[in-house]
Amino acid sequence: MRKGILSIAAVAALSLGLTACGGESGETGASSSAAPASSAAAAKPGKIGVILPDSKSSARWETADRKYLEEAFKAAGVAYDIQNAQGDKTAFQTIADQMITGGVTVLAIVNLDSGTGKAVLDKAKAQGVATIDYDRLTLGGNADYYVSFDNTAVGKLQGEGLVKCLTDMKADKPIVAELHGSPTDNNATLFKEGYESILKPKYDSGEYVAGPADAVPDWDNAQAGTIFEQQLTKEPKIAGVLAANDGLGNAAISVLKKNKLNGKVPVTGQDATVQGLQNILAGDQCMTVYKAVKQEADATADLAIALAQGQKPAATGTVKDTETGADVPAVLLTPKAIFFDSVKEVVADGFVTKEELCTADFADKCTEAGVS
Repeated sequence: MRKGILSIAAVAALSLGLTACGGESGETGASSSAAPASSAAAAKPGKIGVILPDSKSSARWETADRKYLEEAFKAAGVAYDIQNAQGDKTAFQTIADQMITGGVTVLAIVNLDSGTGKAVLDKAKAQGVATIDYDRLTLGGNADYYVSFDNTAVGKLQGEGLVKCLTDMKADKPIVAELHGSPTDNNATLFKEGYESILKPKYDSGEYVAGPADAVPDWDNAQAGTIFEQQLTKEPKIAGVLAANDGLGNAAISVLKKNKLNGKVPVTGQDATVQGLQNILAGDQCMTVYKAVKQEADATADLAIALAQGQKPAATGTVKDTETGADVPAVLLTPKAIFFDSVKEVVADGFVTKEELCTADFADKCTEAGVS
């Protein structure tokens, strides 16, 4: 796992004309277009602003993304400002205004929706601020760069994971419920595209039965619990749950527990959160998708640092903005499916620690899963 991820990061960094880790000083590596070391050292880099979306939809934004971005910016010696909009679209725009007024020369955002995100990106670009869509593409936003994982691939892993778990359980014509992510999040659309490419043929052939399917506004876990309770009431014989991330998956599991169905109905997830991994260890969650956030944060930091130093880094590919038809320069990383026997890989990679994962209730399961 670690070897594969480092290879991706190295390729991304190489294409950006940067060192794989951004370097202690944030200077570029050898390149025919790089400025001489003396002038690079003399030029004062600009300030980088980052707006995270919330701390409710997923724990990752505060426990992982903020930490890794701060480490990269500090190592490069650049000024930065990282703030969290806490799911508030007005606050998101206010933070952006303050950052632009405060002199950021690079702005990276994780949008709450494309409308709000586009307004922020348009204002930044009008002020000559370089822009990066981080994790979520802002449709119509025309960001200078986009850094994320291959989100259709994430969805495919979820669909394939649910199929594996249902097959292992020898399920016969299982009724599958779906909890989609927020309808305003383009990533949720891509996840759905991925897992439906796996599940729809099963529905069409009659091998699986399409059960209740609903989007969860703003990825809100409390709403997800209410929605799934309604789904289970409508269809008590649900035999599998395609949940778009660990938070939604845990909401479904909580309802299944109340009905003594946990462990009998496989549930998917995403983000490899401590809670999601513990649910896998307990046998209540089928799988999750691990996205090495450090690699995503490092790739974003490398871009932002280069832009702050007045460079024009290259990306490794492009993604299509379905609203404008434009090809957005992009760095896309590769996700990985995690099941019981591969939980240890997330720990070995340093994304979560053994101490936070293997608490007293999960110590024996950690041993069984080979977590060290």
